[in-house]
Amino acid sequence: MSHSLSLSQPPAAPSLPSEPVAFMLHFVHRYRWWYLLILTLEIAGSVSATWMSLITGQIVKIIGHLRDHPELIWAALAMPLFIFVLLNVSEVVFVRAAGSCRAYTNPRMRRSVTQELYAYLQQHSHRFITNNFAGSLAHRISDTSQGVGMALATIIFEFFPIIIKLFVTCLLLSFFASLPLAAFVAIWSVAFLTISYRLARECQPHARRHAAARSETNGKIVDSVTNLSSVRLFARLSFEREYLNKYLDAEIKTARISMDYMEKIHWFQYSAAVVLKVGVLALAAYLWRYGRIDVAGFVMSISLAMLIISEVRNLGRRFLEFFEYIGNISNGVHTIIRPHEVTDAPHAQALQVRRGSIEFRNVTFGYTPERNVFENLNLIIEPGQRVGLVGFSGSGKSTLVNLVLRLYEPQQGAILIDDTEIQSVTQESLHGQISLIPQDPGLFHRTLMENIRYGNLDANEADIKEASALAHAHNFIEEMPSEYESLVGERGVKLSGGQRQRIAIARVIAKGAPILIMDEATSSLDSLTEKAIQESLDIIMKDKTVIVVAHRLSTIAHLDRILVFDQGRIVEDGAHHALLARNGAYARLWNRQVDGFIPESSAEAA
Repeated sequence: MSHSLSLSQPPAAPSLPSEPVAFMLHFVHRYRWWYLLILTLEIAGSVSATWMSLITGQIVKIIGHLRDHPELIWAALAMPLFIFVLLNVSEVVFVRAAGSCRAYTNPRMRRSVTQELYAYLQQHSHRFITNNFAGSLAHRISDTSQGVGMALATIIFEFFPIIIKLFVTCLLLSFFASLPLAAFVAIWSVAFLTISYRLARECQPHARRHAAARSETNGKIVDSVTNLSSVRLFARLSFEREYLNKYLDAEIKTARISMDYMEKIHWFQYSAAVVLKVGVLALAAYLWRYGRIDVAGFVMSISLAMLIISEVRNLGRRFLEFFEYIGNISNGVHTIIRPHEVTDAPHAQALQVRRGSIEFRNVTFGYTPERNVFENLNLIIEPGQRVGLVGFSGSGKSTLVNLVLRLYEPQQGAILIDDTEIQSVTQESLHGQISLIPQDPGLFHRTLMENIRYGNLDANEADIKEASALAHAHNFIEEMPSEYESLVGERGVKLSGGQRQRIAIARVIAKGAPILIMDEATSSLDSLTEKAIQESLDIIMKDKTVIVVAHRLSTIAHLDRILVFDQGRIVEDGAHHALLARNGAYARLWNRQVDGFIPESSAEAA
């Protein structure tokens, strides 16, 4: 089987602002010409819609002046009617053209946000990933990308046209009607926008609590449905209904408070609309009565008032939705855009493993500042040496593996592969040179072929089947309905534990990296399959540097060297028979397993 290890370095994590507004502007700048075009079209559409009121007033004025001369009306109305039709068509064309531009830019904007947030997330450390739920991080990316698009759409297609129409309305009333009318509309507009904004801000906490209660209820439903078999087997159907009712009651309470406040906002908006309609009508009638405006100005004023009311009727809800979008962006940005804990050094080079030696040189490391796992640890693993790690839970076995993989950074000292400090090389090339078979392998919800080929993207079908045969997976794969094209389910749920482990082993065989790490790699297998796979593993271990973390000591007895850990120290080091002859910690562990007694403290590997 041929292997090709990828040593290419992916693009560095993008530089992203850590504040919501700056984050949005970062992506707006990328599509700035499109957004400038959209704004221009929206201005043109809003002006066209507002100017129709002026033309409507002129048409009514002409009809009124020429009502005694019907033969002259159509000639006089020709140009105003043409302009009226032109404005209607222009509004439709401009607004729909802006909508088409939005249809082009919004998906691309969302893709850009998703791509860069995911790229930034990829560079976070193992500690960050394990401290956050995978589903929560995925939702953060989705909510942030959607929030950016919706927030921009709300600004451009909701708030901006309203402001333009209010501004043009005041101008038209100033030049073609009366300054008092313009002043009244201007004062009303400022007051309405200010109060609507404040009411929406005050409603935001209530809406947030309602959303949180709704989310918690959904989570409880998902949890109960996921464990529905247990619910039935424990005869807890009624209990689960009552349990869910508590959260439904809490959701109803928060919903009532939120909706009551929204109803107050609606009361204000409809009351303000009445004030505008009555106020404009009364003032326009007064001004017309005393000859301050003509019929055209009167009709235009009423028409503009109706236009404004139709535009601002749901402004409070739009403000509330806008704050929700900004909140989603803020949550995503503050969660994901944090300094990366483990980073590549400037001008880091790709690691090329030619021999495979591993050295720990005065390494001190602790997951927390209060307690160190290792203090001044020194260890040399020779090229091609097969080393087993044993010890009680928490003794440092898995920590040593994590440090070799550079999932964490030591507080002191250096880790070298082939005399090269791993902190001086790219993480991508380091991981490309090391294969890991974990105790609980993670499989993608993809086909068996895709999961195995993940170890070597250039592998052909024959290579995949050869790796599967060596891992003793080929036979059970051939028995599946779609064979290698069978989907394995989320994290391989459609496979048994032993089948998942064999797929993970096949994937590592396909990768063919010069350093191999196995963490309880055969713990999920039955004795017969384990024995058969062990023979295959012995074959692929040839000419590789191998580290094996094991609880069952029989699986590492044939290795070149065994390290016994106790509280972060290597207390014994040697081959199996030599350690037994020493009659120390390893011999005691061996004898207890041979006698069929496994101490509780050692029942789980570190």
